[in-house]
Amino acid sequence: MTLAAHPRVDELVVADADPARAAGAAAGLGEKARTGEAFDADAVVIATPTGTHAELLLRACAAGLPAFCEKPAASGIDDTVRVLEAAERSGTAVHIGFQRRFDAGHAEARRALRAGELGELHRVHLVTADPAPPAAGYVATSGGIYRDCHIHDFDILRWVTGREAVTVYATGSNRGAAFFAEAGDVDTSAALVTMDDGTLATLQGSRYNGAGYDVRMELAGTRRTRVVGLGPRAPLTASEGLQPGGDPWPDFATRFAPAYAAELDAFLAAAAGEADVPCTVEDALAALYLAEAADLSLREERPVRVAEVVR
Repeated sequence: MTLAAHPRVDELVVADADPARAAGAAAGLGEKARTGEAFDADAVVIATPTGTHAELLLRACAAGLPAFCEKPAASGIDDTVRVLEAAERSGTAVHIGFQRRFDAGHAEARRALRAGELGELHRVHLVTADPAPPAAGYVATSGGIYRDCHIHDFDILRWVTGREAVTVYATGSNRGAAFFAEAGDVDTSAALVTMDDGTLATLQGSRYNGAGYDVRMELAGTRRTRVVGLGPRAPLTASEGLQPGGDPWPDFATRFAPAYAAELDAFLAAAAGEADVPCTVEDALAALYLAEAADLSLREERPVRVAEVVR
């Protein structure tokens, strides 16, 4: 719907492995949309299962078509490197969708930190918690909570601070449905990340945050502390009586709706050659390296240097 309503978009070509599903989606988008071949267009938006991302991005690069792809660029490091190399060879604009970069709160925190308003940054804390778990079938193919969910935290940590992670020590547990453990995953997570300047970042996550969808980022400096996500719809209750007063965020699509629209607007500008790609495959690879290191730490119960997983 965002693309259909965008003034830069003259026509949408909807493609899917299931022709009937493509036809239904096109019909719901009005007169601008039709069905057809995925690459019969001036630019491509890829919103398909993770396992198909690399192939579709490689096809877009081969065709010289600007491409937007929901995270991740690929399901593993080797395929992500292949996509990066293809994008560099072709010069194609490839934008990977990490929507938090386009969220007003995260952008303001980045500005304040870069402007020196927080002083010297010492600590960062990140929270990503879903109100209810995804389906068992999704969990089995998701790559695990650190690759699927916390990769957003890893990307925004890099983007806001401008620093790279050196070491991660991750853990997790299963307190809910058996299908998490059966898939080799966890439903509750925590990690400690050491950045290259010594800043410490802590992270926690859950698939069972019954109060609502919760995404927050806290940046503590020597002068001030800035918090992202502590608005009227944050799913929090304070014992001291001060708490948000609105309905809690129900899901990520609602929480980040303006950010999703803003990132597509940025992609269209890049596709038209009017701006640089704001979130590159190289950025996606850096976040994936940290997610891979966190997953390895979880499995081997030890701190892992990010350099251990870099190809």
